[in-house]
Amino acid sequence: MIRKIGNLKLDLEYYSGADLYSDGDIEDELLKIVTENVEFDKVIESDNRWPILYHLSKHRGNIIEWYPFNRESSVLEIGAGCGAITGTLAEKVGKVTCVELSKKRSLINANRNKKFNNIEIIVGDFKKIKFEHKFDYITLIGVLEYAPAFSNSNQPFHELLTYVKSLLNENGKLFIAIENRFGLKYWSGAREDHTGQFFESIEGYFENERVRTFSKNELTTILNEVGFKKIDNYYPIPDYKLPFQIFSDKRLPKVGELRNLIHNFDQHRIELFDEDRVSDSVVSNNEFRFFANSFLFVCE
Repeated sequence: MIRKIGNLKLDLEYYSGADLYSDGDIEDELLKIVTENVEFDKVIESDNRWPILYHLSKHRGNIIEWYPFNRESSVLEIGAGCGAITGTLAEKVGKVTCVELSKKRSLINANRNKKFNNIEIIVGDFKKIKFEHKFDYITLIGVLEYAPAFSNSNQPFHELLTYVKSLLNENGKLFIAIENRFGLKYWSGAREDHTGQFFESIEGYFENERVRTFSKNELTTILNEVGFKKIDNYYPIPDYKLPFQIFSDKRLPKVGELRNLIHNFDQHRIELFDEDRVSDSVVSNNEFRFFANSFLFVCE
């Protein structure tokens, strides 16, 4: 079943009838906000709840806004959520196909981006969807870490990435944004983003099998093993969720450029040291790549 919302299409053919991922009742509030066309900045100014900032902030799109996409290209956005990045993609490419497990989140996405005529949102498990064509770009932004929760494979990350690679056109590119499990903020006293536990990623996720992030070397190894040979590494600051700077291997930060890195809006944390000073020490010793809080990998 296909619905039209504004200029875009919402495809419910693959919807299971149950939303398998949700932030709870606040999503009803988000749907009301986008349906009534309330100015997002005004909502954020008056409401300090994390889901409001995370789903409505215009800065979410910074993670890919800078990239020189081919204007005639196609993008598959896996795990599109409430559409914080969808609109940015729609402004950059010819066709955006979104896949999202949640009907509620897809309705939020559709209503906030209904002015675009180059967006199609498919609700359902992307591994069960029969796509009519392959894609020039695919995004996994805040998605890869959840692969074990939706797979019975002994190698869920390999399985997911292998399938995603099969959906790319020749010379197509995969974008992966994910936290670094050795990010400096975790050493300093920030809780692990997904589990809420102190030091869990640094200690190796020994008590958690449903979600995990990686070091740069770990993720590079997996990508190489599934057939991605060219990988460009980028480092969003303070992280990929709300990035205000994006460094690369060609332009790493210099001493004094990493400041005010503590942006924990979702969970209380502790501060074991001065992150500005430690960042300078890390940069001066050429260890920024290892301790960066998160990564953006562009893979071919």
